[in-house]
Amino acid sequence: MSATGAVSSCLRPGVWLLKPGMQKMSSFGLHTAARCAAKDYYEVLVLGGGAGGIAMGARMKRKVGAANVAVVEPSKTHYYQPLWTLVGGGAKQLAASARPMGSVMPKGVEWIKSQVTALDPDKNCVWLENDIKVSYKYLIIALGISLHYEKIKGLPEGFNHPKIGSNYSVQTVEKTWKALQDFKEGNAIFTFPNTPVKCAGAPQKIMYLSDAYLRKTGKRSKANIMFNTSLGVIFAVKKYADALLEVIKERNLAVNYKRNLIEVRADKQEAVFENLDKPGVTEVHQYEMLHVTPPMGPPAVLINSPVADASGWVDVDKETLQHKKYPNVFGIGDCTNLPTSKTAAAVAAQSGVLDKTISLVMKNELPVKKYDGYTSCPLVTGYNKVILAEFDYNAQPLETFPIDQSKERATMYHMKADMMPLLYWNALLK
Repeated sequence: MSATGAVSSCLRPGVWLLKPGMQKMSSFGLHTAARCAAKDYYEVLVLGGGAGGIAMGARMKRKVGAANVAVVEPSKTHYYQPLWTLVGGGAKQLAASARPMGSVMPKGVEWIKSQVTALDPDKNCVWLENDIKVSYKYLIIALGISLHYEKIKGLPEGFNHPKIGSNYSVQTVEKTWKALQDFKEGNAIFTFPNTPVKCAGAPQKIMYLSDAYLRKTGKRSKANIMFNTSLGVIFAVKKYADALLEVIKERNLAVNYKRNLIEVRADKQEAVFENLDKPGVTEVHQYEMLHVTPPMGPPAVLINSPVADASGWVDVDKETLQHKKYPNVFGIGDCTNLPTSKTAAAVAAQSGVLDKTISLVMKNELPVKKYDGYTSCPLVTGYNKVILAEFDYNAQPLETFPIDQSKERATMYHMKADMMPLLYWNALLK
């Protein structure tokens, strides 16, 4: 399944999203046709039906006509994953994050319900399941990021046991809420892996919600809350990191840096961490609740493909999103090597830049619009509190509102929980 954005929301781009989105809403209806490629050539071929793929499919439809655009996506359901933080904390229902894929697919655009098995940009084509070849004039790669629970010994089978969950998967997000409700006493452990992840704030958001829930239910005095992160800092942007460290101190949360989860012994309720500063040294912690953020990586089809860099990510220019080697290939979102946080907010900003890049490339002109790395992470710190982090490639704040966004605010919580899902479904995807 393609990633539908990370656990975040679109903010600064919200203004320009709303206008075209609302004007065009009437032209997007239910798209139910789903089959293998009806044609073997499309002017624009989009790989992936997540946030980036659907948004670009909609934009390309307006540019070249629906009949000339196809989106390759095997999944039947499209998820607004930023909501899963709140599902894991019991504040939202999982069903609210899901829509049938056909309902978000731009009307008239061909939905090729298949998996990409190979990319051949030298011949301007891709291969799908059953050896089906589809050619293109322009290719947009929006394949998201892959989760690798299996890289942690004892997972994913460990999720069959109670007291363990993960907000990153539709199969395990409700288990997080169950583990929180069933908490009695002991360690509540939250992890951050030693890989790139989508929405780097999400692994700690659930910790703050769990702390708030345990306080509300009178169990906090029996809980030792730990955040074991592979990183050396709590957050990449100093302004927000300082604010988060204040929250952590005030709520008596323990943070252990350079700790990477390598094994879960779910039958014994034990989590094993490696100390990244001391190779070979491990620590075993008993848990009463464990939230796992899995290792992540590029989709398998991209690794060692002609469009990927040495690490397997789509190799694009960080300002134009055009591929560095193939001028008719473009990338957006979590599957790219753009040096910014992988969030839905980043996709929202990138889609506007990429739209203008492709317009100029189609006219044989050089791209001029530049993406500054804008991304946003609403850091949920309680059931009515959010620190709204917005920043650029240089990890410098790039804020929307004329207030100190490093302060916890109820208004920002309601924007995250209530307004952003509406913007996502009715503007970004349109």
